[in-house]
Amino acid sequence: MSEMTVGRQAVGLIVCVLVVFAAAGLGGLFTKEAVSDWYRDLAKPWGTPPDWVFGPVWTALYILMAAAAWLVWRKGGFSAHRLALGLFLVQLALNAAWSPIFFGLGAFGWAFVEICVLWAAILATMIVFTRASALAGCMMLPYILWVTWAARLNFWIWRLNR
Repeated sequence: MSEMTVGRQAVGLIVCVLVVFAAAGLGGLFTKEAVSDWYRDLAKPWGTPPDWVFGPVWTALYILMAAAAWLVWRKGGFSAHRLALGLFLVQLALNAAWSPIFFGLGAFGWAFVEICVLWAAILATMIVFTRASALAGCMMLPYILWVTWAARLNFWIWRLNR
């Protein structure tokens, strides 16, 4: 692929940010009401961050995710990195699906299964992103670490609230 113009790169970055934050917004629709309602009354495990931490952390993670996808896209577009960007979209869909399962349905066990699948999809995405851009792969590291911690919290909330 020929050299991308600055304008095309800017549009690509904007598209990556919009797609990632659209997924975040979908998840957020199910989270806000539950957090201010029944979620606060659940038994939670040691190490559960205060509610105010989640918004800033997820915002930073979504920015890193969008930038990582953009770095991969810049290396030849979707056609050159179909697997990497396809896996990215799969993990993003799984990310968006977790909140409706956990907060919308209150199905903590199914949410735990789903977050484990999400974790595997993030790992696969990291691996293929690293092949295209080492920096993009590294930018996904905080995300997988946070999801690892979130899976732990999800598991214990499920176990403590059965």
